Amino acid sequence: MTTISLKHIHKSFGAVAVVKELRLEIADREFLVLLGPAGCGKTTTMRMVAGLEQATQGEIAFDGARVNELPTRERDVAMVFQNYGLYPHRTVEQNIGYPLKLRGVPPAERAQRVARAAERFELGPYLQRMPRALSGGQRQRVALARSVVRQPRVFLMDEPLSNLDAKLRVIARSQIKHLVQELAVTTLYVTHDQVEAMTLAHRVAVMHEGVIRQLDTPENIYDRPADTFVAGFIGSPAMNLVPVQAAGAQVQAEGGLALRLQAPRDGALTLGMRAEDIAISGLDEAHLSAEVYTCELLGDSTMVTVQVGGQLVAVKADKALRVAAGTRIGLKLQTERAHWFDRDSGRHL
Repeated sequence: MTTISLKHIHKSFGAVAVVKELRLEIADREFLVLLGPAGCGKTTTMRMVAGLEQATQGEIAFDGARVNELPTRERDVAMVFQNYGLYPHRTVEQNIGYPLKLRGVPPAERAQRVARAAERFELGPYLQRMPRALSGGQRQRVALARSVVRQPRVFLMDEPLSNLDAKLRVIARSQIKHLVQELAVTTLYVTHDQVEAMTLAHRVAVMHEGVIRQLDTPENIYDRPADTFVAGFIGSPAMNLVPVQAAGAQVQAEGGLALRLQAPRDGALTLGMRAEDIAISGLDEAHLSAEVYTCELLGDSTMVTVQVGGQLVAVKADKALRVAAGTRIGLKLQTERAHWFDRDSGRHL
């Protein structure tokens, strides 16, 4: 069982800093997800933990012991990558068992452990196939089986589901969550997909431009985003963010649109509203009114998009609702669930 500590980690490629003064503690058996857009530094951070990249500054420790100078093979980590990393000239059985062969595990024991890993991922009928004869979902399961067969101290997973279609991604996500719970192994998982992060993680570290913007449970990150970047990145759709000007009891959006709300303070603010926290109402009881931009049936709900000042605002409504573009409707907010951010810093008030 392993804890991972990253202290004051900085990573530069030439003059470009991709990870900046990163501090992170990952508990024993924790499933922690690094989440963020392309180029935010999440994969570089994972590669430094693996030993595939060296930190420019700072210390990486497993169970309190510094590992910066240890090569990857001595860190006892198992890695699953976006492209699976299977050997095309080896069978499924040989791919799964190769880490054991490198470690000198006797053939009889190796065969037993490969068989158990293959059974876990329902790969028994495919053991003699080559990777080219497998589907994307099957290759992904082979990569997972190969990582499990070693019984590592740490799992490192870098966008392992990105190449799968939507249906397979849901199935594979469940398999990974069940696997990590069953094996109770400390796991660091990298993704740009917020659904993966929210469904898999014990905690999520949202990264942007080489720094962690918020580190918390999925529930807290969704319900209490630290700033406008996190608020606008998390959620499907993302949180509506409307620039407003507050003065006393008056709150106005761009274009002079008045909102019947009480802001926490005067000045330039950003009002954040989740789509599910806004209801369509009569104009007389609404907090604001706006024209419908689009109306889209999503199956379990209808997404109504309206224009508020210069912003498009999404409203999640009943699936039976139909409203024509250009219609003016009233919007009523759950004011206790409204979020207010400082316009300049972006920080949550």
